Amino acid sequence: MQIDLESLKPWLGRTETKEDILTPSLIDRFRATFDAHLWAGAGDVPLGIHWCLTLDSAPGGSLSDDGHSPQGRFLPPVPLPSRMWAGSDVTHIAPLTVGQTVTRRSTIGDITAKQGRSGTLVFVVVNHEYSNGEKVCIQEKQTIVYKDISRSQSEKHTFVAPDPTTLRSRLTPDSVLLFRYSALTFNGHRIHYDQPYTTEVEAYRGLVVHGPLQATLLLNLAADALNKAPQGFLFRGLAPLTLPCEIQLNCRPDGTTGTVWCQDETGVRCSSADYSAT
Repeated sequence: MQIDLESLKPWLGRTETKEDILTPSLIDRFRATFDAHLWAGAGDVPLGIHWCLTLDSAPGGSLSDDGHSPQGRFLPPVPLPSRMWAGSDVTHIAPLTVGQTVTRRSTIGDITAKQGRSGTLVFVVVNHEYSNGEKVCIQEKQTIVYKDISRSQSEKHTFVAPDPTTLRSRLTPDSVLLFRYSALTFNGHRIHYDQPYTTEVEAYRGLVVHGPLQATLLLNLAADALNKAPQGFLFRGLAPLTLPCEIQLNCRPDGTTGTVWCQDETGVRCSSADYSAT
């Protein structure tokens, strides 16, 4: 499919500002969702909770068939049916504060297209800045990928035994965990809760584990390895992670840097992140 990038260029540089309050009740629900997989040294505000703040609250009647908010307002109207969070480059500058207003200023930074194995891919880069008052706390360069729906999303893989030198913990996600995280992030994308839609329309083997849910697990794993919040955290989604599955959380530290990744019980890496203390 040919994409007319010229028609999307007016969205370059478009900005959006949203505000939210980091409440104790949100933190309680976040902790209940991730439980023992959160880094114990984070203090009052657990790492990764910024993905649950300043959310899009489009009315239900305006949602697209897949449950996403409509395009063409802030995000460009890319004419491809499947939309996923491909990854983020996160810089932690200062911790967020409980009870304070969090302001997120977002800017469309880039729109590009390329040919992949499943056809045309369009990448939209969104630059986010999270602040408490005048203090910038988190900067994030987020990449969203748009693509056609492909039956290759249902591929099965050969089993690879886990590496005991890197394996840190295991987690068996279920539909309740996915529901809770969708609620925390007000994410209506049906691949996370609607089994018939997920398998019959978007051609996945089962319900899909959210990218930012995996990123939150890896961010906390990196912090545990460093014994501090990583200043740099470059996350990439690699392959769909679908239920039923086991998430194997792995870490390969190298002093003040390292790599963390999620793989399923067959050994396929589904997401990965490079982290650094500075």
